[in-house]
Amino acid sequence: MRLLRLLATAAAFLHLALMASAAAAGSEREADRVAALPGQPPVGFAHYAGHVRVSDHKALFYWFFEAKQKPQAKPLLLWLNGGPGCSSIAYGAAQELGPFLVRSNAPNLTLNPYSWNRVANLLFLETPVGVGFSYTNRSKDLEELGDQITAHDSHIFLLNWFKRFPDFKYHDFFIAGESYAGHYVPQLAELIYEGNKKADKDSYINLRGFMIGNAVLNDATDQLGMVEYAWSHAIISDELYSTVRKECNSFKEEDEGGHPSKACLPAVKAFLQAYDDIDIYSIYSPVCLSSLSKSSSSTSKLVTAPHYFSQHERWHEMKKMPRGYDPCTEDYVEKYFNREDVQKALHANVTHLSYPYSPCSEIIHNWNDSPATVLPTLTKLMKEGLRIWVYSGDTDGRVPVTSTRYSINAMRLREKKQGAAGRRSWGGWRAWYHKEQVAGWVVEYEEGLTLVTVRGAGHQVPVFAPDRSLSLLSHFLHGQSPPPSRAGHRQ
Repeated sequence: MRLLRLLATAAAFLHLALMASAAAAGSEREADRVAALPGQPPVGFAHYAGHVRVSDHKALFYWFFEAKQKPQAKPLLLWLNGGPGCSSIAYGAAQELGPFLVRSNAPNLTLNPYSWNRVANLLFLETPVGVGFSYTNRSKDLEELGDQITAHDSHIFLLNWFKRFPDFKYHDFFIAGESYAGHYVPQLAELIYEGNKKADKDSYINLRGFMIGNAVLNDATDQLGMVEYAWSHAIISDELYSTVRKECNSFKEEDEGGHPSKACLPAVKAFLQAYDDIDIYSIYSPVCLSSLSKSSSSTSKLVTAPHYFSQHERWHEMKKMPRGYDPCTEDYVEKYFNREDVQKALHANVTHLSYPYSPCSEIIHNWNDSPATVLPTLTKLMKEGLRIWVYSGDTDGRVPVTSTRYSINAMRLREKKQGAAGRRSWGGWRAWYHKEQVAGWVVEYEEGLTLVTVRGAGHQVPVFAPDRSLSLLSHFLHGQSPPPSRAGHRQ
């Protein structure tokens, strides 16, 4: 009888502890609720922002939007931008795919009719520390950053975020991102996959797949593809193209271990100079003339430099070039998130950072580990059954579609053969459609990977093709092939 009383008492204490934990999580969540942002139009969905600790001295900043309708029935999508060192909030949320877009110097935000929270609950994360409002209390942390720490801290963030938002814990979970997130996303997915093997129900994450756009995947083919793209789009001359191909051996797929000649470095410098007066992220878009007069100390960068390019000053000067339909959008975003009233509404900058908010970090100077390829990680996760899509806006010169195709080809995957809908295709390559127009091209592979291009879009696909990118996301989340005919998508 005494044992029964002891067990009952222990169960009661456990129940009280669980209730207290749930109450604490609910309190933290409610404290993160964003009542309204300055200039925000009224909406019918909730959104939250704040910091989640990943260690005693580090905290990552997030912004979370519930789906516009029936959030309890929608999957959860984490979005990551790259850099390394660029903010998913300044780019993804505020310029690309979030519900509220910063579109001018005016105080009002613009409601995005193609926001990705139409089809998913949408989570943006600023990672690693030193990016945006994410911070550390130890300065040496900023000198130790790299791919591994970014993946580790992002994983810890998710585990702790789900404690704050437990009702989303068992939703289908997907990750998406662009540019250097071609490293971040699969590396985080691998950590989640391995962690799930030994996870209990409280630490299991229901990961189903990921989607990466204009993604850094494989150094050798990324570099080769950049040069091929510039030549095929008449940006560089035949002579310069031949010189780079001849003198820079690592640009050759069959000779990845080759060493460049003395003629390689000036050839690469000339290659970079060819982009001086255009936007490498979107080669047919105008540049922001007001930004061209800014100091070259600007550190805006959406993708890390391939090995030979990173040795040139010219590469770092190019990093100040903005992108988007309005090429000055990045300037507007930086101004908006530096406003004190905006930071207060977002529960941001609570530690009063010693530096201003910037779309790409101005305090991260070292990146200590970046593998030359993530293709083995993609192969591993495909074999484990994760849904993997790689998409590419085809007017991007920085991580162009040629780079992505060379990288995928290096994996030696088997194309799926097309049925009746693909009669006009050659092999598995076919067009896909949106609103009865060709939206791009797609090829699916037997091993589980899908490659999709988005016609006329630059590096940030949702900026240039918002309706098509939303359609692409919707098909990805449902595991459906993009529409194969005009009749397949008339909306």
